[in-house]
Amino acid sequence: MGCFLSSSAIKDRRSRNLAGNHPRRRRSTEHPVNDAVDAVRATEEATEKERQNKVRHAGDFPATLARKLPPDPFPKNQQGWPIWLVEYAGDAIKDWTPRRASTFEKLAKIGQGTYSNVYKAKDLITGKIVALKKVRFDNLEPESVKFMAREILVLRRLDHPNVVKLEGLVTSRMTCSLYLVFEYMEHDLAGLAARQGVKFTEPQVKCYMKQLLSGLEHCHSRGVLHRDIKGSNLLIDNEGVLKIADFGLATFYDPGQKQPMTSRVVTLWYRPPELLLGATFYGVGVDLWSAGCILAELLSGKPIMPGRTEVEQLHKIFKLCGSPSEEYWRKYRLPNATLFKPQQPYKRCITETFKEFPPSSLPLLESLLSIDPNERGTATATLNSEFFTTEPYACEASSLPKYPPSKELDVKLRDEEARRQRGLSAKGNAGDGVRRVRARERVGRAVPAPEANAEIQANLDRWRTVTQANAKSKSEKFPPPHQDGAVGYPVDTSRKGPVSFGAPDTSFGSSIFNSKSSGTVKSIGAAGGKTNKEDLNAASSRKFIRAFKPSSIGLSMDLIFKAK
Repeated sequence: MGCFLSSSAIKDRRSRNLAGNHPRRRRSTEHPVNDAVDAVRATEEATEKERQNKVRHAGDFPATLARKLPPDPFPKNQQGWPIWLVEYAGDAIKDWTPRRASTFEKLAKIGQGTYSNVYKAKDLITGKIVALKKVRFDNLEPESVKFMAREILVLRRLDHPNVVKLEGLVTSRMTCSLYLVFEYMEHDLAGLAARQGVKFTEPQVKCYMKQLLSGLEHCHSRGVLHRDIKGSNLLIDNEGVLKIADFGLATFYDPGQKQPMTSRVVTLWYRPPELLLGATFYGVGVDLWSAGCILAELLSGKPIMPGRTEVEQLHKIFKLCGSPSEEYWRKYRLPNATLFKPQQPYKRCITETFKEFPPSSLPLLESLLSIDPNERGTATATLNSEFFTTEPYACEASSLPKYPPSKELDVKLRDEEARRQRGLSAKGNAGDGVRRVRARERVGRAVPAPEANAEIQANLDRWRTVTQANAKSKSEKFPPPHQDGAVGYPVDTSRKGPVSFGAPDTSFGSSIFNSKSSGTVKSIGAAGGKTNKEDLNAASSRKFIRAFKPSSIGLSMDLIFKAK
């Protein structure tokens, strides 16, 4: 049976169908537009977040923002150690877990060396203040990694109250950076000695030296040579405890088994004569010589032999400690003997030079500053010397004066600011006719020593052409960047065999000791009407150099000293 609809019902149905279909068509056209707008907005927000993350990022210490990190570009073992580090220092780190850089907050830079920077930092987990030493190396260069790993191995072997303790290692997820974590020490000996008004008493000097020698005794008993003892590497806390630090140039040695090592170590002012003469077989004597320099420096208030070049340093050593005997030259047969051997000897004058020192210190200085390393004894023998067993005795470390934080870097920054101020005042007084005092004419107290590798290259490039590469093993030749101690410049590899030299141009004795042939010295004073003591010393050094200048090196003396 059919159904009949009126015309009005048909119209109502059509209107409802139109009303129902129209919204669906509108949604179908509007949704894609809304989706596109939302996608653009989301992309902009993600870009802004990424930009903010980059702004907050600070090297190896990124902001702690939750974001998805890319895959680790540096493979690691199960403990999280980089594979390149495990290969060379696996035994030293097997019981440790690496820390992350993001768990520390850098507070200030407190030290800078040839191969590292040191920062004061806060451990965000424990809240403890620590020192972070960032070492420079190339993880793609095996010798660079081996050199860096040697410091870790040495530190893990040592455990003594007067030796800085390695507390951990920090690795970075996205770079090959490595930080060594140490306890924070407020001072170093160089910074304290350079403070205005600081003059150590004899008991205080004995206290510091006793701690230094106790630390060296431990190092030597464990078969470790430090090879860079100087004031800035001797850290001191607020309780007066001294700790030997910076084992970047340290190495293992066995006194019963001789093995060639590089002579290009130890900061110039504290370097023993055998290393300046190119010795490759040596022992504890290199550290004891440096300790002797530190002792004299503490008692006098300033460095005793601040040479600017290897030549000048050897000159200062011979003037104070005497030149080596004939037996010494025959016994050691050092590579640079031909170049540096004087024809007439210097007289030893340590006792006369330091006659104001405490009498008990003079025999110890005579021993520690012996030209022959075998006569310097041992750290143990030094601790039993008269200097430490007679009154006044060494004071307790806890009784030492308290000072504001004092580090060598602070001294350098103060000196730079002082030089800047002097430069500004000199410009203002340029027309006053006031004679400017040369830096070398100023008499000051303790000053920062140069780095072990920071000698004046212009002078070394002219003179250091006499030695072969004296390190026999690759690991001894390499501290980053490919130089262990970096004294002088590489030998010309185009030449085979050692460099040969002719006879000296002039006699060593006639140019140094013979007063009748001192025309050069007289001429210096003649120009200005009077002779300056510093000019006399400069002339003496120049004569010393001329005395053993090989004639086969075609260098004019005028050119050599033009840069000075």
